[in-house]
Amino acid sequence: MIKYIIRKALGWILMIFLATNITYFLANNFLDPASNYQERRPQPSPEQIANMLEPYNLGANIPLFEKWWTWLTGILLRWDWGQSPLGQDVNTEISYRIWTSAQLVLGATIISTLLGVGLGVFTAARQYKLADRFWQGVGIITMNIPIVVAAFMIVSAAIWFNQSTGQQWFYVTGSGTPGLSGIDAFVNMLQHLILPTTALVLTGYAGTHFTQRSLLLDNINADYVRTARAKGVPKAQAIRRHALRTSLIPVATGVAFAIPNVFTGALLTERIFAWRGMGDYFTITLGRSDIHGVVAVAAFGALMTAIGAILADIVVVALDPRVRVN
Repeated sequence: MIKYIIRKALGWILMIFLATNITYFLANNFLDPASNYQERRPQPSPEQIANMLEPYNLGANIPLFEKWWTWLTGILLRWDWGQSPLGQDVNTEISYRIWTSAQLVLGATIISTLLGVGLGVFTAARQYKLADRFWQGVGIITMNIPIVVAAFMIVSAAIWFNQSTGQQWFYVTGSGTPGLSGIDAFVNMLQHLILPTTALVLTGYAGTHFTQRSLLLDNINADYVRTARAKGVPKAQAIRRHALRTSLIPVATGVAFAIPNVFTGALLTERIFAWRGMGDYFTITLGRSDIHGVVAVAAFGALMTAIGAILADIVVVALDPRVRVN
């Protein structure tokens, strides 16, 4: 297994390198860092703008391949992803925002997956009964609620609760209060985390629920499950030990490959709750024609895709006894 993972990782490293470099050339072709200076009054001349951008390796007077080589060697030798057209350090922004997004979206993904799988198993074992129909109805409603609507509903409920109790139980904006440490910082982080996590879980669990239910219903009637039942294995045990293991494979694979979208796709949630995460940073870099920032986000997305693919392979090997690796 270790050799297999190493081989997969080396292959993905090559893919990430190629994708990141291609993105760099595309970003240089379509984005214009000089636009950050053209609205200043008095407006600088093109030569002045080029001179201001030159220290950031973004000047129009620098040949493209020279800029690319400077950028690439900076990463390989110093792990320096460059600066924005306004002089902001990309490394600093990315390192902060990755952790901010991780707090939000990884927790929401884990909770959504566990809730969706649990409800999928619960409703599949009670097909067409009242509990199944009830949770299907709830899932259809929540799945079709826009994240903006869900967030504002949750924010309104939290504000009402805070005002009713006369105490600040939930924080609506931000990822934490500066200046705290120890247990106070941890509790404060949870108070900031609950509302956006609830919004993401509320709108995201239903897809896993319906997928797990459908797959499990297909496997419940499979020959190997019927054979286990014929040998006297109780229905619940047959579902857990046999049908569930097989039906979990596509769900786990889908969740693993959703990791990059989880990080960069929670844009609206981050905007509503004022979380300075990767989704928010991606829109900022595009708006500012920040070539280095856009490429760094793309590289991070490629890395998350690689991690998701490797995790998916590990899950398949762990759950499916028919799969063997050398």
